[in-house]
Amino acid sequence: RARDTGAAAAPAADSALVIGLSAPSGPVAAATAYKQAEQALSVARRRGRTLVEHEDVAAGSVLPLLADDAVRAFADGLLRALHDHDATGRGNLVASLRAWLAHHGQWDAAAAELGVHRHTLRYRMRRVEEILGRSLDDPDVRMELWLALKATTASGGVG
Repeated sequence: RARDTGAAAAPAADSALVIGLSAPSGPVAAATAYKQAEQALSVARRRGRTLVEHEDVAAGSVLPLLADDAVRAFADGLLRALHDHDATGRGNLVASLRAWLAHHGQWDAAAAELGVHRHTLRYRMRRVEEILGRSLDDPDVRMELWLALKATTASGGVG
């Protein structure tokens, strides 16, 4: 490469070398390059790969990062109360939340997917807010819930 690249390396569990490479950078950005290399190294370890470049991580999807144990623990904790509610047979809040989020809050489309009336779906979303103590009007809450649903579905967790 034309410029220096930061690299972080560590022995894997089986003593093989695992490497994370930063994006090309100059000496002024050495601290940033080192941080990128550490992030790439972390991804390489999680994915069981020998080499990961930070540019590849940044160009990919965030969804593989949801496989992290800390993310799954957060997702399980965030959704647990909804799963506990659903286990009592008093409604399917998790599936309703997933459909509502997937349809960008469009009541009719989400209700049609679920085979329920839109007023039923509205009631369920109010219950989700009550149980979680969070407002679905907040885009950060919607994002966290969507990622939690994706993390638990992908990992075979409680979702």
